[in-house]
Amino acid sequence: MFVPVECSPPSFKDFTLIMPAISVGNVGQLATDLIISTLNMPAVGYIHTDCLIPMVGNNPYASSPENSDELSTNAEVYSLADMKLAVLQIRAPIIQTKYKQFRKLIFSWIKASEFSRVVLLSSSYAYQRDDRQIHGTPLRYLFTPAMQTIIGDRLQDLQWKEMERIAAFPGISNSEQRLYIPGGGVTKALYTDSCSEGIPLAVLLTFCSEGDNIPDAFALVNYLNEWLHLVEKP
Repeated sequence: MFVPVECSPPSFKDFTLIMPAISVGNVGQLATDLIISTLNMPAVGYIHTDCLIPMVGNNPYASSPENSDELSTNAEVYSLADMKLAVLQIRAPIIQTKYKQFRKLIFSWIKASEFSRVVLLSSSYAYQRDDRQIHGTPLRYLFTPAMQTIIGDRLQDLQWKEMERIAAFPGISNSEQRLYIPGGGVTKALYTDSCSEGIPLAVLLTFCSEGDNIPDAFALVNYLNEWLHLVEKP
């Protein structure tokens, strides 16, 4: 459940929620850190759950000795009311046996908070791309039907590439086409559940490999910024 920092909980009605998937290279988490630190977003609460591996650490966004000793947890919420923006940063893996429970928790919070749309930042193994995915940009998107209704013709202006469906049995003609996001963690399940429950969710992801994934995080945030215009381009 969501636990606010202040006595009175903040209102997230009609806010955009950005959150990461725990995926290859931790690109979604790095991108989320970049958003929080760039916009200087204050923490407004945290998600209390036993679905994530417990962890605690120092303030990762400390800017002075006064706030350097503040603690951070495995799932914290940051917000900017003037931008109608909320960010959920997840810093620990989901416990293997509690994936479904975690998805239910997140969807329950999203619905109760009345977010207008949700953006999931993720990644997928570059070495498991098919031939169509090797050429061009490594960045991809997925929109649920509810999100497609909201964004409308704006998608044509962005000229983005949708995540391709690939054959369930490569090399066999007329094989069933399926969504395949290796290394994406809970990404596919969250997307599928959002489609079923009518939640306006967008998945933005990049193909990458483990290593120095800071450039991948910058690329993913720039990709997001083309759409949401969180910061002005230099």
